[in-house]
Amino acid sequence: MTELSKVAYQVMWTRLISVVEEQAQALVRTAFSTSVREAGDLSAGVYNDRGEMLAQAVTGTPGHVNAMADAVGHFIRRIGRETMAEGDVYITNDPWEGTGHLHDITVVTPSFHKGRLIGFFACTAHVTDVGGRGFGADANSVYEEGLYIPIMRFATRGEVDRTLLAIIRGNVREPDQLVGDVYALATCNEIGHRRLADMMTEFALSDLSGISEFILTNSRQATFERINALTPGRAEGHMRIDGYAKPIDLCVSLSIEKDRILCDWSGTSGVDRKGINVPLVYTKAYACYALKCAIAPEIPNNAASLAPFEITAPEGSIVNAQHPAPVALRHVIGHMVPDTVYAALDKLLPDTVPAEGAGCLCNFQLSLRPRSDAPAPARARRSEVLIFNSGGSGARPGLDGMNATAFPSGVMTMPVEATEQVGPAIIWRKELRPDSGGAGQYRGGLGQWMDVGAREGHEFDFSAMFDRVQHPARGRRGGRAGGPTSIGQDDGTPMKGKGRQFVPHGRVVQMGFPGGAGYGDPSRRQRADILRDLAHGFISPEAAAQDYNLDPDTIADTLARAKRGDTF
Repeated sequence: MTELSKVAYQVMWTRLISVVEEQAQALVRTAFSTSVREAGDLSAGVYNDRGEMLAQAVTGTPGHVNAMADAVGHFIRRIGRETMAEGDVYITNDPWEGTGHLHDITVVTPSFHKGRLIGFFACTAHVTDVGGRGFGADANSVYEEGLYIPIMRFATRGEVDRTLLAIIRGNVREPDQLVGDVYALATCNEIGHRRLADMMTEFALSDLSGISEFILTNSRQATFERINALTPGRAEGHMRIDGYAKPIDLCVSLSIEKDRILCDWSGTSGVDRKGINVPLVYTKAYACYALKCAIAPEIPNNAASLAPFEITAPEGSIVNAQHPAPVALRHVIGHMVPDTVYAALDKLLPDTVPAEGAGCLCNFQLSLRPRSDAPAPARARRSEVLIFNSGGSGARPGLDGMNATAFPSGVMTMPVEATEQVGPAIIWRKELRPDSGGAGQYRGGLGQWMDVGAREGHEFDFSAMFDRVQHPARGRRGGRAGGPTSIGQDDGTPMKGKGRQFVPHGRVVQMGFPGGAGYGDPSRRQRADILRDLAHGFISPEAAAQDYNLDPDTIADTLARAKRGDTF
């Protein structure tokens, strides 16, 4: 390969990444569900004609795109390459051949150039509702969790399957939102195809074989080099988390070998009766993401850069749940996978990985309806409102954790205004939670306080999807634990961290989302950082004294200066 062609291929590689980013942004702009357009719970990617992922969008979540890396192969196998034609669009929400649960719709579109199949575009979005019990952990099997769409045709040669749309509309609570999201998914793939066609014309390409080989070969080699620069070794990691009715143990054995890193999840708890189980594809997605973040973060995600990370788990474990296990809240366990991997990796690569964070998203869904204990006003209505929120991330070697930031998912916290616009919900309080970040040389990120209720005339069911109630994030290298999750009603009624629970008219649910853990001994924290945290309200006077040994006079002086508006 000449230097000129290498430069041209590198330009094309960068162009492909921009193509799929435009694809993702088109989905954000056109989606109906707030989980997509406000939280960014989506993914987009382009694939070669063999179904190997060549590039992914920057916007999105690794649980989708890394899982979706395997999905296109299933579409090719089930649809049949020989039956594919221009104008076709395929769809599924199969948890085991898609991205892990029924609430994720994956759409795949074959890309043709001058009559020849050259590749595929795929995208995934989390939708508000797919029927069944609704988004939550209460189902006893996947059959209860909602409408199942096998890998099938959404459109054939440009003609949409109206029967499929009728079935979808007849089985979900928010039919306009879901159907709108499906059209948005199909349209964003079409935008990706148009931009790819422009690129191929510009560079006089007849297919993607050359650029595909360049991307995959260079990504594979670069990943091998990063792995082989590490000292070979083996270490164990363990994390205990709340689970549904009993705690869950996540156990991983991590091995660094030549040209590969192995993650074996033997010893992990078995499948749960409730919907917190994880298909292996989702476990692989987050285990690979954790390793890439630590070892090869700047190498773009594609089939070759992910392949050296080999993930195995026993069938029937909670991280390799088999059909028909309930999997609706697979993220509650799956988002804990990276911190478990880091518990092992920290023993092999000291001063590399962060302390534990909140882990899973602090999600909940409100099923609102007119009050039943008294006459409801005429304007009262039924509505499903899904709300994504974040706790704090763990402190890093050399840096504090990030406040109210979702790691590892990367999903954004949803604005109050967007949430209140889609249904009769009211967010009474949403602010950072002081003292929730674990103390350390580097402090953990803060969680949030959040109070939510319904507008006058409504009651609602509250589907909680939380963890870290009994098992807060653990510190690393002497850092202290983050604050645990708390939940209850404003009249003192306790609530569970998971499950569907009734909230009567006039009551407010009060939540404290968990903080990230600290990194390093708190006694080594810089005094200026402690004073700044105190002045900004990130830590209370009590925590300043107890965790960092500040004397009363310094605390009083700092608070007085903060009140005057002094800069820290």
